[in-house]
Formats: sequence, C-alpha cells, structure tokens
Amino acid sequence: MSDKPASPENINQLAEYLTKVNRDRSTPNMRPKNAATLILLDHSGKVPKVLMGKRHAGHKFMPGKFVFPGGRIEATDRQMNVAGALSPIVEEKLNKRVKRPSSIRPRALALAAIRETFEETGILLGTKEYGAAIAPPPGPWTDFVGHGVLPNLENLHFIARAITPPRRPKRFDTAFFSMDASEIAHTIDGVVTADTELVELVWIPLPEARTLDLPPITGVVLKELDQRIAGGMRHELPVPFFYEIRKKWQREEL
Repeated sequence: MSDKPASPENINQLAEYLTKVNRDRSTPNMRPKNAATLILLDHSGKVPKVLMGKRHAGHKFMPGKFVFPGGRIEATDRQMNVAGALSPIVEEKLNKRVKRPSSIRPRALALAAIRETFEETGILLGTKEYGAAIAPPPGPWTDFVGHGVLPNLENLHFIARAITPPRRPKRFDTAFFSMDASEIAHTIDGVVTADTELVELVWIPLPEARTLDLPPITGVVLKELDQRIAGGMRHELPVPFFYEIRKKWQREEL
C-alpha cells in the first residue's frame, strides 16, 4: 500500500481514497482537539487561486507539506468581539454531530481560523469600518486589533469537517472554512520567514494546488471546494464530514 494512492476523480471516491492511505498508528490514542483552518480564495482572475503555505521541513508534524493556515481553538477565541456574526446556516451545520451544540463553539472555530491565519501569514481578515475592538482579549487578538481591524464572520463559508484517525501523533476535529481574498483588511510583511512555521506562501490556481505535496485530507478538501465553487458557494449546500470507523473512512453530509 503506497503512502499516497492515486487521486480520486470524483467526490464519491474520496472516502475510499482516504482509506487507502498508509498511516503510522503507533501513538497511544487521544481525544481530538477542536481546530479550524482557513482557505483564502482569490476570484479576481478567470481561474480561482488559493493561498497555500509550505510547512517548515524541521517540523515533526507534516514537514514540508503545503497546507492551509490553521490550528486549534484557544480560550481567547471564545471572547473576541466581531463586526458581523456567522450565517445562521453555517452555525447550524457546525453544531451538527457534536455532543453539546451551542453558539459558542461555532463562533470560536471561526475566530480560530481567522486568528491562525493572522499569526501564520500576517493577513488580517475583517473590516476597518468600525475601528478596533474595545478591550480585546490578551495575546494575538490584541495585536490583531492594534491594526484597526475587527474580524467579520458574515462571509465565512463552512467547506468541510474532518477528524484525524485514532492512534495518530496529533488528532484534530477540524472545521475547514473559506473566505474571499476581498475580505483582507490589512497585511503585515515579514511574518513568513525561513524559520517560521510556514516558510513560504503561494497563491496558486486551484487545479494546480492539487499537484503540490499535500496531506491527503488537504487534497480531498480542495476537491470538495471545487465542487462547492461550481455550486455557487451557497451556505445551503451540504458540508462533507470525514471520519474513520474501524480503519474505514466515511463521508457524511451535514
């Protein structure tokens, strides 16, 4: 069994593709942590471009792979003010198949995606129309609003959800979001260097992005994103949920 089987041709084969991927399962099992990642899309040309970051080769987790910026929820993500709320449809879908549905978790996931994008790329997503937030939580959010930007969740799209299989070195229950590049309110230069978590950022046409050295789930989500763009990026479209049962991946729609 190869580490990376042949890429699937359609979404009906995505779960089968993930099942065929060879994985190290030598780590004691752990509960997955809630996490979020953000796919930035540039629709200014004929072919949509996506922002990908290359992980540092020295990382133990996915070294050298191209990924979307993202990471786990932090406590301050539950406290940050926003300019505009999540779509009720997005909030509803984020609350499906969770033990304790609430308005807090979806909002925290969305803000985690925006914060991680800021920390890893220097890109601030939101608006300067209302000025900075008053008394933001300490840490990265204080730095964020220091540039006069308030995060805005109104135009955030929920693309996919995936849970890392058992006995992997790190496990996440990840929400994949997408936002248009027109939502960029400010950019800080010099955040991505040879010594940072992401050592390179590239805006790449969506079809070409799938040819990069990607983690399997990233390639799968790009395939799902393609389908969603074709469907008009409507919030009402079903959101795929990938998880594993007895070493066989499932694709459920939320």
